[in-house]
Amino acid sequence: MSLRGFSTINVWADDVAAAAAWYTEFLGVEPYFARSGPDGRPAYVEFRIGDHQDELGIVDRNYGPPGAATEPGGAVMYWHVDDLDATVERLLSMGAKEYQPITPRGEAGFVTAAVVDPFGNVLGVMYNPHYVEVLASTNPE
Repeated sequence: MSLRGFSTINVWADDVAAAAAWYTEFLGVEPYFARSGPDGRPAYVEFRIGDHQDELGIVDRNYGPPGAATEPGGAVMYWHVDDLDATVERLLSMGAKEYQPITPRGEAGFVTAAVVDPFGNVLGVMYNPHYVEVLASTNPE
């Protein structure tokens, strides 16, 4: 058995409604799913985004494991973007803070960066030529 593909990535927020609004503005799409907690406030929202409708969930930090992302760190999930510079600039203009600067990764054209969103989560972005090649081979025009 092996990993078959990306399913869902969850990030944490103390204020799910505020995080959902911020990500809605950044992504340009509304969450397709939402669930309220016992207090009636949003406890979980989920977006489907990108070429494969990958899932990005925002979870109320109260429902996370102990220490759920109270400090930026750990694994960085990179999302492919076509224009890394413009994406990073937009994220910073929306209140994100630099976590890793724009960094070329060798001679193959991979370039990464990461920010911390206003809710304390690391958001990685990457220009990945391999992603573009695979997408082109699976979606012939």
